[in-house]
Amino acid sequence: MVLATDDCVRGRGQVIAKLIEGEAGIKLPPGKRLMVEGRLRKRMRALGQPDFASYCSLLFKQGGLERELTHLINAVTTNKTDFFREAEHFDFLVEHMVPTLLKARERNPLLKIWSAASSTGAEAYTLAMVLDDLQSQRSDFRFAILGTDISTAVLAQGRRAVYPAEMIAPVPPEMQARYLMHARRPGARREVRMVPELRRQVRFTHLNLMDQSYPFDRDVDVIFLRNVLIYFEKADQDAVVARLVDHLRPGGYIVLGHSESMIGTSLAVRQVAPAVFQKL
Repeated sequence: MVLATDDCVRGRGQVIAKLIEGEAGIKLPPGKRLMVEGRLRKRMRALGQPDFASYCSLLFKQGGLERELTHLINAVTTNKTDFFREAEHFDFLVEHMVPTLLKARERNPLLKIWSAASSTGAEAYTLAMVLDDLQSQRSDFRFAILGTDISTAVLAQGRRAVYPAEMIAPVPPEMQARYLMHARRPGARREVRMVPELRRQVRFTHLNLMDQSYPFDRDVDVIFLRNVLIYFEKADQDAVVARLVDHLRPGGYIVLGHSESMIGTSLAVRQVAPAVFQKL
């Protein structure tokens, strides 16, 4: 995307929003211009840029766009996430998806689960807790979880697996006792951390869903892609879902957010529950 510094200064947040949409597929409407500007001011201060004109010059005249793009995306992306968000999907995973997958697999298979817009890791660790709990009951499978996101900042938090104590309220008490460690000397803000046994089951890595291909396995059992497609244009929604479905094994599942209708209806999938689709 070619922009002049003057265009950037005049358009400010709107120009940056167009840049983000082109690079990451995330659509930021004009009404969020002030939000974009506000989030970028912290980054500008960190770089010692006195005003928006200087920052635009850095981006478009001084060749700084390539190295700055990651920070731009970190600054403007929305990373709303919760543990056990839309909890019925995890119930369906335990009651239907895993049993169905195991029936069609060899003995003691490795189930591959992918949180494709993992944010700070709440979804990935919810999956880990749910699957580890199920494994303790039936012990006839192994599992590995991949979390991917475009924001390097949230990926770093996911790897640390440290969260504000108030964020774990939706986690059932028995799982809190089993999977969470509390600081012995909590500071002003109480924090918890996932136990090492659970952290070893989850891997986080960077991925831009707008990339034309994804460097991951093509025999994934379940992909969670919830509440991110709403930020994409229709054509990008279809392309992203098509690429992800291509990474599912036959009979694998893709789970969307309840606020999203099925994208890419021409794909070889069938709906098996609200926002849950199985690859044919």
